[in-house]
Amino acid sequence: MHERQPGSVTPLVSEVSPTTAPYGASDPPDPVPELTVAPPPRSDSPDVLPAPPSPSPPWGRRRVLLLNATFEPLTALPLRRAIVLLVCGKAEVVHGDAAGLVLHSATGSVEVPSVIRLVAYVRVPYRARVPLTRAALMHRDRFRCAYCGGRAETIDHVVPRSRGGTHTWENCVACCARCNHRKADKLLAELGWPLRTMPTAPRGRHWRLLAGLVDADPLWLPYLGETAA
Repeated sequence: MHERQPGSVTPLVSEVSPTTAPYGASDPPDPVPELTVAPPPRSDSPDVLPAPPSPSPPWGRRRVLLLNATFEPLTALPLRRAIVLLVCGKAEVVHGDAAGLVLHSATGSVEVPSVIRLVAYVRVPYRARVPLTRAALMHRDRFRCAYCGGRAETIDHVVPRSRGGTHTWENCVACCARCNHRKADKLLAELGWPLRTMPTAPRGRHWRLLAGLVDADPLWLPYLGETAA
């Protein structure tokens, strides 16, 4: 068993669970060598300053957007599973890491990916109802308060739960802290407040992916639709 060194990534084939079968990783992959991270090359010229490192999640929480062969977004994979698909030839890199990081091994190198694409098309079952999550609701309302249009910070039930309101797409909106405090458990009719837009359940396959995302890499946005921007 390899020991993980600081700044290294050791893809473990055994960590590829059966749930990855729809994404082309069901066949037993070839052994994956230990890969270490190499920083992007630096210029020796004193006139060229190195670009500041772009913020990225720690390796253990790093995610990679997986696209179908048709460029339809499928899911956000852990980095280790994405590397397995690349090394086994089942996926290809569409967009590399913004910082230009490369994973090196004794026998080759792999560009740290941000977006990868399956080589072969896979059919994925489609479930129409998108789960209601804070991340998806914020994306639906574009991070704007449904009452004043300011920056949203929380979620509010249009009809309060204490007065029979349900926790559904049609009764939940993004809301700023000030409006949330002022509204409390009152009805909009009691306050004379209008809704800027009528809340509805979003539709589309990419919304299932957005429902589980908190922070999306900017390189993902063209594949997630303008609603993610």
